[in-house]
Amino acid sequence: MATAENQLIQLLPKAVRHRFLDRCEPFELLLSAELSERGQPLSHACFPRSGFLSLVIDVDSHPPLEVGMVGRESMLGSEMVLGLAKTPWRALVQGPGSSWRIGAEALRESLADMPELQQVVQTSLLVRLHQQTLAAACERFHTIGPRLARWLLMSQDRAQSDTFHVTQEFMALLLGVRRVGVTVAAREFQQSGLIEYHRGELTVLNRSALEAQACSCYAADGLLYADLTGHRH
Repeated sequence: MATAENQLIQLLPKAVRHRFLDRCEPFELLLSAELSERGQPLSHACFPRSGFLSLVIDVDSHPPLEVGMVGRESMLGSEMVLGLAKTPWRALVQGPGSSWRIGAEALRESLADMPELQQVVQTSLLVRLHQQTLAAACERFHTIGPRLARWLLMSQDRAQSDTFHVTQEFMALLLGVRRVGVTVAAREFQQSGLIEYHRGELTVLNRSALEAQACSCYAADGLLYADLTGHRH
């Protein structure tokens, strides 16, 4: 698997970047691993280099719902810049890969020592807050097909590959819908030649056509990221 660098870390000045990475350790992201639990203090912050995480919230007896996605453009644990360590969601590895990891206390010390790091983490938190607000509106107002197209594009962006692993059960879980709805929408995409799906392996065959099917939230999400960070995903 090709390994890239985390984009937040790349935003740091070279000297600060090296100081910060000296305090981090390599950490493998294993498929389906749970890196944080709802209501429990975060023990580490994580900066994906490849692979990605889903932030999933559980509400009463309803199926879990994805409220965010973290890839190499972002980090897990940006709340620590506010002095908070507990989160209302669970972080699940959706795409395996590699990352940098740093303990919670070491990150707090680094934030105090490195103003440039504090700025980057604050920006990351602001981006995620904006994106989660957009995701809430998307879940409420947009239908399954456009939402599925958006989710597939977001997953492909973070997987950095045309092919990635995902089950229909997991897609339904993250979209907060019944599996039958995802099955129908995915079948339509396959019949139209947009994707290919076989035994949990999904391949995007026609990205431009998939973008045309996606709801406006996909483009809006990218613009938000670019406006707040000055970079594209």
